[in-house]
Amino acid sequence: MPSPFAPTALIGESFVGEGANAAHTNVVIGRKGGPVETAWATALATPSAGHVPFMTVVRPSVPVKPLTLFVAKAAAEGELHQRATWGSAQAGLAQGISDAVDAGLIPAEEADDLLIIAAMWINPAVDDLDESFRNQRAAAHDAIRAAVTGTPTVSDVQAAAKQGPTNPFYTPTAEVLAR
Repeated sequence: MPSPFAPTALIGESFVGEGANAAHTNVVIGRKGGPVETAWATALATPSAGHVPFMTVVRPSVPVKPLTLFVAKAAAEGELHQRATWGSAQAGLAQGISDAVDAGLIPAEEADDLLIIAAMWINPAVDDLDESFRNQRAAAHDAIRAAVTGTPTVSDVQAAAKQGPTNPFYTPTAEVLAR
């Protein structure tokens, strides 16, 4: 008998886009009845000020499968940021997960037995909901692909580290990077 998909938690990350409409998604995929279910239910039942995890839906009353907990990294403030968080980012996450199921990254026959926790970055300065949706969709799909394929590899990470760390918020100069 083949082992089930995701017998232990799978973890992935992706950053897509630039500027205020970029998306940064972290996912944890695991089976119901395991530690991911405990984390999923605990996070859902323990909201904090400005951070209220919620179930991701494709449409109202149609949750995406695998059931996915949306966890915002930034508290939703202001009308456009709230629309991006609960609107374009949620829709992008739902579509990215559905795309991953369609692509066979997540076996459709196991989707009901799995759970996903998705930590989502939506910049409070977001200014284009359509670009936000596209970036969130791609980031969700790519984070799932990374989780399922175990990428980047350790050698990929070590090669990137030799070039120096960088992210959209900071890149050390060569002088700072030197020991």
